[in-house]
Amino acid sequence: MYRRLIILSVIIAAALGGFAFLGYHATEKWAKGLKLARLGEFADVAEQIRRDVKKKLDDFIKSEEGRRYTDYRYFQADDNIRAGQQEIAVFTSPLSGQLEHSLAYGHFQIDAGGNVLTPNDYFIMNADVQIANSELYAKAVSNTKYIKSNVVPMLGGLTVNSYKMGAGGKAPASRRTRLKAVKAVELAKEESQKKQNRKSPALQRRARANYPIGSLENVDREAQLIKQHRVVFQTNMSANASGGVQIQDGPYQRDGQQQQAQMSSQSHPAWEQQLVDSDMNIDLSLANSQLLAVQPRMDETVQVRIEPFVPLIVPGGGGEQSIFDGQVFLVRHVQIEGRHFWQGFQLNEKKLIEEVKKSANHFMREGMSFELVQTEREGEDIAYRATLDFGFGDLLLDFKDNPVLISGQISELRRWYFAIVVIVLLAVTLGLVSLWRHAQAQIKLAQKKDDFISAVSHELRTPLTSIRMYSEMLERDWVKSKDKLAEYYKSMRQESERLSRLIENVLDFSRIQRGRKKYTFSFGDLNECIKGVVEMMRPYAAQNGFSIRADLEQLKQTAFDSDAVKQIVVNLLDNAIKYAGNAKDKTVAVRTKSDGQYVFIEVEDHGPGVPHRQRKKIFEEFYRTEAEATRETNGTGLGLALVKKFAQAHNGFVEILTAKPAGAIFRVGLAVQN
Repeated sequence: MYRRLIILSVIIAAALGGFAFLGYHATEKWAKGLKLARLGEFADVAEQIRRDVKKKLDDFIKSEEGRRYTDYRYFQADDNIRAGQQEIAVFTSPLSGQLEHSLAYGHFQIDAGGNVLTPNDYFIMNADVQIANSELYAKAVSNTKYIKSNVVPMLGGLTVNSYKMGAGGKAPASRRTRLKAVKAVELAKEESQKKQNRKSPALQRRARANYPIGSLENVDREAQLIKQHRVVFQTNMSANASGGVQIQDGPYQRDGQQQQAQMSSQSHPAWEQQLVDSDMNIDLSLANSQLLAVQPRMDETVQVRIEPFVPLIVPGGGGEQSIFDGQVFLVRHVQIEGRHFWQGFQLNEKKLIEEVKKSANHFMREGMSFELVQTEREGEDIAYRATLDFGFGDLLLDFKDNPVLISGQISELRRWYFAIVVIVLLAVTLGLVSLWRHAQAQIKLAQKKDDFISAVSHELRTPLTSIRMYSEMLERDWVKSKDKLAEYYKSMRQESERLSRLIENVLDFSRIQRGRKKYTFSFGDLNECIKGVVEMMRPYAAQNGFSIRADLEQLKQTAFDSDAVKQIVVNLLDNAIKYAGNAKDKTVAVRTKSDGQYVFIEVEDHGPGVPHRQRKKIFEEFYRTEAEATRETNGTGLGLALVKKFAQAHNGFVEILTAKPAGAIFRVGLAVQN
């Protein structure tokens, strides 16, 4: 039995150890999975930001490509020509009065001669404006000079004749120039990659993902073809070339509000001349001069071809340091008959960064934060790095995680894991302890049953042997003396009574164990029942050298089971006589008393008493204070167990008290039933 328990315990311990190991391994995997899932969330947020920024850029490019080519100059003529109309309304450009428009900064136009015109030229030449808005004036002048010094050289070589090439099989100059602009973008990207390769290995090993925007890389968009009245085109050219517009509504109005002027139908004799140089030498003295008549017919049209925007990278910094590897411009080619223009603007990096931040703030999730950086830096706690590739440069979007969030979730998981392990360990430990205790109890019970069978066999054999011996002697008429005959008959009776008590105890115990014991309660005098038992036990006590003293208190009648009470008194007297055999005082006292709630039956002897550690055990079935092989007293170990069962059947109890000067008092309390 113990060997099997040890093997089972080892198997359970090994299984528990395997469970703990696999559980810990699972928590580690889950923690890694949680971190990977977090990286997946960062990637998802980065993709949402990329799409949002791309949509904003696409909408912006679409809006700018839909802008009229006349918006890039201060004056523009009304396109709505009606029959018989002799005068054309002229407006100021909606771009005048400021440099920033959404993601665009400083719109400009460059003609074939390299002259720069802006929507603010006429505006900033006003002396009152220079005084009232000196900041705008300074920025506009600086922007024009920067374009003339840096952008014009990159678009250099553009002459009227250069756009007429193509008949010999070569690509038109406009196409070649577009390819040249795209090539500049590619060179800028190559330079950025070289810088990346020169960075430290730690930065190169850092996990990052590229998110291409691609809004400005599409160089295959179709050109726009627009038909315009020739008189409108000539009016636009004349008005912006000389500034010869009579403003009828007083001073200019900002933000593209309509400024109407009347222009005669006479044309300017020099409308085909090259635009004047853009060093702010616009002849404003002609502002109040008579406009010349327009010669062309009102139904004559010209075709305007507007190419898509292409990015142009100007190395170095302008007014502010660029977040990319140079200033980013978007330029487009405009052709009207033999005239060629470059129109464009600088990409407003400040506004672009603001839009990226707005998108990032919108899509950020719990516990996330971000930072836009221009260059990578070592030693930073970056959870995820997204590279927003605009095609002309990169913008680094560094995601940072709240360390408390992930670590808190992992710590909570581990706490739950260890709590479960502790609970399982406790459950398994309690199970094993219970199993061991149950096994020990079963072993002890089996031993007790073996002892019981041995004791019953011994207890049955002794009276039967005596009865058999006396019966044979009487049968063969070996006994002649009447005194001996009386003694033998008395012994046979006593042994028969002893045998009856033994059998009755065994039968009662068997009935109780199977739940078949039936009690018959009836009102009567408890003392009379006890007196009968005492008288029955006196010869047995006298045979063993004991005397029984009855001290019975007057009791009221109560309901009790007569057989059960007899069994209680018989077993207590038998127990006292057996275990007090060596006592000097061989008197056994039987007492009764009552406290109104219980009727007490006490049996007192003056033997060795009962040790405290055994006072509960002796009422267990089959329990004996002596080993079966070496015991000196007879019995089966059922007497006191039956006393306890019978007392409980009367809603009572049994207890052991210490007698003075020595011995033990067995007290049985039976509930009073009126």
